Amino acid sequence: MLSRSAAVFSVSVIVFGSIFGFVHAAVEEMDKLRIGNETIDRTVQLRTHSVYAPYIDQDLQNRWWDFGADAYVNTNKHIRLTQNRPSQMGWLWSRLALTAVNFVVEVEFKVSGDSSHLFGDGLAVWFTRERKIEGPVFGNKDNFEGLGIFLDTYANGRHPYTFPRITAMLGDGQTSYDQANDGEANSIGACSANFRRTNVATKLKVTYVKGKFLDVKLQHKAWDEWTDCFHVNNITLPLNPFLGFSAMTGDVSDAHDIITVTTYSAILVPSEPTKQKKKGIFSSASSSTGSGSWFGFLFKLFLFAGVCACGYFGYQEYQRRQRGYGGGNFGLGGMGRGGGYGGFGSGPYTGNKRAF
Repeated sequence: MLSRSAAVFSVSVIVFGSIFGFVHAAVEEMDKLRIGNETIDRTVQLRTHSVYAPYIDQDLQNRWWDFGADAYVNTNKHIRLTQNRPSQMGWLWSRLALTAVNFVVEVEFKVSGDSSHLFGDGLAVWFTRERKIEGPVFGNKDNFEGLGIFLDTYANGRHPYTFPRITAMLGDGQTSYDQANDGEANSIGACSANFRRTNVATKLKVTYVKGKFLDVKLQHKAWDEWTDCFHVNNITLPLNPFLGFSAMTGDVSDAHDIITVTTYSAILVPSEPTKQKKKGIFSSASSSTGSGSWFGFLFKLFLFAGVCACGYFGYQEYQRRQRGYGGGNFGLGGMGRGGGYGGFGSGPYTGNKRAF
């Protein structure tokens, strides 16, 4: 029985190991983020540019972030940039520059207030050369150098589109933000989305690949349902920008909260010429269109089925041979010597057992 149990255990290990390995490989394939012509192979979280509850340490500070003006911290809930009061302004800035060449920033935020028709002004996400300079553009300085993404909830003029609205501007350090027209003259990409007072957590995901694209998505309708906002090709941000958030209220107001910030360094899949240098049996089946990934997955699936079949037939053959030996104690009772191998000892010990 012991040998049989060991065999069953071995087969089980092989089968479950194979299942885990192939499922893990399939999940890895599916986890790769493909945007445009680029595929992000994996991401590495940057602790220096991520923030979560309780936000501050025992000295009421954060090692990697500064916050100021009217912003305050609720250690159980959020960093509130502005309260639902008129004429407030608050900000949150990383202390270190973002040195990752390509990155993904995911922000969970909340915009809320009592009014259903008069509210404002909104909040902004910044990737700029300078930090912590207060000003009129959602609480930050004008004539900034870098990228500003504005989650605008109040329309200063008449537009054919609706508000709230998300707009992006790439500043050169000299051009002013088009305040009167809600940034329309400076916009490099925009979308309208009702991210205020939603029933699910609102999140903004910013994906940047240097010289290739900037992609912005929003979660505001349902959990894990990302809506495309805008995609900009051939864009390059200033080198090593600071990551920041700011918000402002005027005559109308809202509460603007930052709940979590998670930043990743993005590692891209090697380009096609680099892939072709690596010779392999199935290298010709690989392609950047995704067919290679499906081929690899199907191959692994068939390989897994083969391993299971081999394990099953191997175990059946093992059982057949055991029955051929006579099925004695530990499979050795039928080998002769007066049944001396029925126990752990030789003939005399066996004889003693029979006496009992």
